[in-house]
Amino acid sequence: MADTTSTSGLVENRTIDWVPPNERHGTPFSQFTLWFGSNTQITAIVDGALAIAVFKSDALWAIIALLIGNILGGTIMALHSAQGPTLGLPQMISSRAQFGVIGAIFPLVLVVLMYIGFASTGAVLSGQAVNGILGITAKEFNWVGIVIFGILTAIIALLGYKYIHLLGRISSITGLLGFLYLTVIVLVTVDIPAVLANNQFSAPVFLSVVALSAGWQLTYGPYVADYSRYLPENTPRRATFWFTFGGSVIGSQWSMTLGVLIAATALSQGGEAFLDNQVGFIGDLAGGGVLALLIFIVILLGKLTVNTLNAYGAFMCVLTIVTSFRNRVSVTKVARAIFVVTIVALTIVVALLASADFLANFKNFVLALLMVFTPWSVVNLVDYYFVSKDRFDIPALYDRRGRYGDWHFGALVAYLVGVAVQIPFMDQTIYTGPMVEVLGGADVSWIIGIIVTSAIYYPWAKKTNVAPAHTIYPKAD
Repeated sequence: MADTTSTSGLVENRTIDWVPPNERHGTPFSQFTLWFGSNTQITAIVDGALAIAVFKSDALWAIIALLIGNILGGTIMALHSAQGPTLGLPQMISSRAQFGVIGAIFPLVLVVLMYIGFASTGAVLSGQAVNGILGITAKEFNWVGIVIFGILTAIIALLGYKYIHLLGRISSITGLLGFLYLTVIVLVTVDIPAVLANNQFSAPVFLSVVALSAGWQLTYGPYVADYSRYLPENTPRRATFWFTFGGSVIGSQWSMTLGVLIAATALSQGGEAFLDNQVGFIGDLAGGGVLALLIFIVILLGKLTVNTLNAYGAFMCVLTIVTSFRNRVSVTKVARAIFVVTIVALTIVVALLASADFLANFKNFVLALLMVFTPWSVVNLVDYYFVSKDRFDIPALYDRRGRYGDWHFGALVAYLVGVAVQIPFMDQTIYTGPMVEVLGGADVSWIIGIIVTSAIYYPWAKKTNVAPAHTIYPKAD
């Protein structure tokens, strides 16, 4: 493996390579602050608002459905996080054990598209916050906030792991204080009993809202271990799981509940202000003036945290793709900068193109991601916890001639079938499957994907298991 230096210094030196024991540091509580800070943010509020504004759910059932989805998706997401300290690897590198060194490229390409998509939708809302801080109100200058936010994202992503966690700690504190204030405002200004009184249950809508929040959590799966891989190898798996789960589920459910209550109230009063400018509406709700400015800063820090995760994760995935053909594990800092800046530039362009119809685009994007990444999560988790059982040949993950080879066709077939089988059950703007009407309008595609992918992959993986008797580590640098 290529030589790398330690993680000390301003810019992180490690990329997709294994983190040796002498560079491990931190405590599992860092996972709570990172994921709490990443979820107490404006996009999570909008995700909750979608349950009301797009899915037309009643507020009470929306909150319950969002909680169920967050718990289900958060469980899967946290199981991925628990792999980080044990392996000391980025999440998508470990996918080579399931798909092969070259075979893993297929889900990697989709993951990169996911990162760019999420970063772009986040940049739309963050741009509103930046413009609010700068006092820019003219719509023709919306691009200013988006570009400034993109530059900030690129800087933190270039610095790497240590500064991403530092930002997570800061945003967890500001998010806690800011969201406590917003919660008080909502409790004082919103007639909660009236909002929750109209609680007519609709199973199809309920299941669709469950899918919405489950999809929110599942999209963290492909990079969550990237941010736990520096923890000491002896970190208890349960601690990593529960701190990740707690931070992500508590933060996202709090944000989404606020989104439900705000949207239900706003839409009952016409709702145009909220639909046109979600960030501006929340600033006005906070009280305007200095209070709005402070809330805009809270929104900016929360979004900067999660968008940095997206940019950093996209860089790691692109590097994993590029190095698949050369058995390399690192690049120069100049190459790193080029990768990150290019990725962030793409997110800015997409954000500028997508901002006109944000809510509808975001809803379709989240549900499409759920269809694509549910089968990947199943393959990865089934192999890690039930087949390989923590036993990996880490040097072979970087060697096409090693134990894992180029392709694992069984995993690819299970993945592709797991995606395809969801199509008849999916409910999207561009396509509605025939089974949606049979089920009364419910989108249960992701549940079908879990069942079918597991049924195909597990017996194949048990039969063709190539895991070593114990984990094989590379020589420490």
